[in-house]
Amino acid sequence: MNANTAFDLAGFTRATEERNARTLLEAYAEDAEVTVVDRNNPPRSPLVMKGKDAIRPWLEDTYSRDMTHHVVDPVMGEDRVALTTLCRYPDGTNVRCACTADISGGLITRQNVVQVWDE
Repeated sequence: MNANTAFDLAGFTRATEERNARTLLEAYAEDAEVTVVDRNNPPRSPLVMKGKDAIRPWLEDTYSRDMTHHVVDPVMGEDRVALTTLCRYPDGTNVRCACTADISGGLITRQNVVQVWDE
């Protein structure tokens, strides 16, 4: 891809809200790295996934769950994107996920995710 190719934020948002893990995976570079910090993966021991093969199961698990996803406050820069995803399980449990990502050639190369949920 051309280094000037823009990231498809609208498509990424749509895929998130439609729970489409396959389309979301296409937004990542082959060697992308995703770091997740949450109650199960604290800052001293975050979940780090390197490469699409490692990211795929995480996306498939997340978006196979029976919950809604709503993207809010997206911000797009030349080579970075940030957004928050508000999620809700049928039992009323809420999840808030904030992420930032580096973009190159229209693809995510590095993503940081911080998520919290109701106890």
